[in-house]
Amino acid sequence: MKFTATQIAGILEGEVEGNPQIAVHKLSKIEEGEKGSLTFLANPKYTSYIYSTKASITIVNKDFVPEQTLSTTLIKVEDAYKSFSKLLEYYNQVKNNKVGIESPSYISDNVSYGEGFYLGAFSYLGNNVSIGDNVKLFPNVFIGDNVKIVNNVVVFAGAKIYSETIIGNNCVIHGGAIIGADGFGFTPNSNGEYSKVPQTGNVILEDNVDVGAGTTIDRATLGSTILRKGVKLDNQIQIAHNVEIGEHTAIAAQTGIAGSTKIGKNCLIGGQVGIVGHITIGDRVKIQAQSGIGRNVKDDEVLQGSPALSYGDFNKSYVHFKNLPKLVNQISNIEKKVEGEQNKQ
Repeated sequence: MKFTATQIAGILEGEVEGNPQIAVHKLSKIEEGEKGSLTFLANPKYTSYIYSTKASITIVNKDFVPEQTLSTTLIKVEDAYKSFSKLLEYYNQVKNNKVGIESPSYISDNVSYGEGFYLGAFSYLGNNVSIGDNVKLFPNVFIGDNVKIVNNVVVFAGAKIYSETIIGNNCVIHGGAIIGADGFGFTPNSNGEYSKVPQTGNVILEDNVDVGAGTTIDRATLGSTILRKGVKLDNQIQIAHNVEIGEHTAIAAQTGIAGSTKIGKNCLIGGQVGIVGHITIGDRVKIQAQSGIGRNVKDDEVLQGSPALSYGDFNKSYVHFKNLPKLVNQISNIEKKVEGEQNKQ
């Protein structure tokens, strides 16, 4: 797939300086640019590379004025970083815009799907599955019974969507994710064994939710596990049964959230955070990486540590943590002096 400088400038509403017909077919970093590649310059500390890059086209800010001869064609835009991001989004749309049903694949008789549908090979669609327009299901995807997927959804290879799940518009689910597996529900009996509690609920992803590779979201015991619109999940996250995550909250990799916890809107949760069950976390909360949350959290709190403290208190305490060996030595010296004075008496 090739694009000329003129075509790219048209997409970005930019101006071409150089050869308008030069074409590119791949993307590159400016310091690793090769013939036939497109790159960008947004950070001034990389400016020196524009004079040596072999990239055929470079996107730059409109105020960029070269101080040396360039071999790369320029496309001048208002904001090079935003324009390059826009181009990446456009590139992904084109790359993933597959249509049609590959074989072998299995589709139950009562499945419905809209226009622009793509089903990759070795995929499975269960009974009463409802799929909207422009949905792309890549190879080896499993869709269980009674699943509803709305419009413009992408499910990458190897993802598993269990029965009764509802997925809203513009969601992206990456490879290896599992949505709707049973929650971790067991009760001990008198013999020390565990009996399973049936998990009869489902999972709901509202619009514009992204789910990272290898992430698991468990179905509710009763009712629904819910990710509200705009939630962004990194790779390898565990969301337990009956959890609810508020709008536009972002969670980094390897975080685990136990059952029935409610998390508010616009929260930022770092990697490897552990959150206990049956608590409520407010809106706009920030939790630093590797923190352990075992209590309710109010709106706008910033937490760190395990168990987590207020971010400011943690930093003050950490000064003392680092100085503990020194403080121990000081106390030992004081004790020796006191003992010496007592012996003299």
